[in-house]
Amino acid sequence: VQLQASGGGVVQTGGSLRLTCAASSQTVRGYTVGWFRQAPGKEREFVASSRWSGGVPYYSDIVKGRCTISKDFAENAMYLQMNDLKPEDSAVYYCAAGRAIASTRMYQSAYDYWGQGTLVTVSS
Repeated sequence: VQLQASGGGVVQTGGSLRLTCAASSQTVRGYTVGWFRQAPGKEREFVASSRWSGGVPYYSDIVKGRCTISKDFAENAMYLQMNDLKPEDSAVYYCAAGRAIASTRMYQSAYDYWGQGTLVTVSS
């Protein structure tokens, strides 16, 4: 499975962006897709995840209430809508796919396939 993250850009504080995770095949539908981010000088951290088929999206506390996951089955794409962005949200955002379960979805090791990342910059 190949993944491609896109949709990053420069936005002002309080603005919104929609990130896209596009998968190369329908095989991704058997996986959980996770979103992670990494700011300069910091470790990569979990943002959100959702099973491709069914399940309820799960959001980390750092974005809960500001992000929403949606899916487009026809396009094999998953979206991360981010609202009320803050400067501390600036990072490279990655999407990943794997057979993560509820107890492992926050960990990078639960994901086998990674996209190349898309840069989000929030200006103050």
